[in-house]
Amino acid sequence: MRFKILFILFLVFVTAASFAQSRKKNKKKSKKPIETTQPTTLDPVTQKDYAPKASRKNSKGPTYESEQRYYERMAELEKTRRKNESLQQKPQYSDPMYFGHKRPPKKRKPGKMKYCKECGLRH
Repeated sequence: MRFKILFILFLVFVTAASFAQSRKKNKKKSKKPIETTQPTTLDPVTQKDYAPKASRKNSKGPTYESEQRYYERMAELEKTRRKNESLQQKPQYSDPMYFGHKRPPKKRKPGKMKYCKECGLRH
């Protein structure tokens, strides 16, 4: 009778010990340091790698495709510049009464002026 109880306790102890050891291994695997690009207290300044990009082909000189991509990029850049220039003509940007607002702020009496969250002035 005692032998059976001791044998059962021994089996329970062995299984508990093996289960506990396997959990420790899993925890060790999950504690690997995660590489981030954000500055941390240990490394406040992150270094960026400014190495040149690897070439796609080992050809000599420019290709017709690269020339086409260049002209496409230049056309897209010119389009965005024209769009930004037309946006600058709006009174929101050109009229000084707007203070950078979409609509000109209301003119209130000095006692009823409100603080503006957008520009940081009272008007």
